[in-house]
Amino acid sequence: MRLKAPIIVACLAGLLLAGGSAGAADYKSEYTVSTVLPTPFPWGEAAERWVKLVEERSDGRINLKVYPGAQLVSGNQTKEFAALRSGLIDFAVGSTINWSPQVSELNVFSLPFLMPDYAAIDALTQGEVGERIFEAIERQGVVPLAWGENGFRELTNSVRPVTHPDDLEGMKIRVVGSPLFQDTFEALGANPTQMSWADAKPALATGAVDGQENPLSVIQIAKMWEVGQEYLTRWHYMADPLIFAASRGTWESLPEKDRRIIREAAIDAGQWEIERSRASVEERLAALREQGIEVTELTDAQREAFRKATASVYETWAPRIGEDLVETAKEAVANRDAE
Repeated sequence: MRLKAPIIVACLAGLLLAGGSAGAADYKSEYTVSTVLPTPFPWGEAAERWVKLVEERSDGRINLKVYPGAQLVSGNQTKEFAALRSGLIDFAVGSTINWSPQVSELNVFSLPFLMPDYAAIDALTQGEVGERIFEAIERQGVVPLAWGENGFRELTNSVRPVTHPDDLEGMKIRVVGSPLFQDTFEALGANPTQMSWADAKPALATGAVDGQENPLSVIQIAKMWEVGQEYLTRWHYMADPLIFAASRGTWESLPEKDRRIIREAAIDAGQWEIERSRASVEERLAALREQGIEVTELTDAQREAFRKATASVYETWAPRIGEDLVETAKEAVANRDAE
């Protein structure tokens, strides 16, 4: 039996509509974004900004949702990269520290006293070192998209002002779960103790631990003066760039136009967050001083004493990170003013 023309047209229209619906159904109703810190921390703000930009630029086609507190990996932030690689997480704004167990090249940012200022951070992330690190991440099955920033990690304690390595002798310092941090503080004569942040605050409050190291944003927002932290040393001993990234499986499931939207939104969110984070430093320092925290700014000579005291850390870790990458990083920092 021959179909009449209007019926044929109607059938074709129905097929096209069905095809359009099927295409739309290829998008997940929600794409997960993992972070460790929520808003109002700059880290959480970066992730939320990314979500907003993607939603706006995709006309609501791509729905990202932030899960802070590393809750997608039961709070174990060191498992975030593996979950991202396996596809259990779609996207993440991750820490170079937390991802360094899986990507050894990321430890270059944790080498003590390598980056004295923001120009040094930029010389690494925006140059050859950054490119090589992104290549290393991609080899591990994760797609890096853009850089963000968690800031320089500074030192607080409840004992005394710290201006020289001798001041740290025997001091109990809470550090993140990285062997490189352990080696750094041992080289400085301190007694480093690895513990979760949930355990750290009670330990600081009771005096079981004397001090800790974190970016200014964490020191201020977490109200470290409430757990006896009276002294702050701005020593810029290391910085923690953040990385916007995607699971390869999720990334390859998206059409090129959507990948471009997500990548460009990540770049813009990262730059926005970096600028806000750096611009807030003086305001945060003023707020800490108002709470009675004594702030010590190291001179170049004082900082050099700490750098010399931690030279052994480079000897141990350069082979693990890659001798050539470490040398390239040193050169980039040394030449940053000439660029």
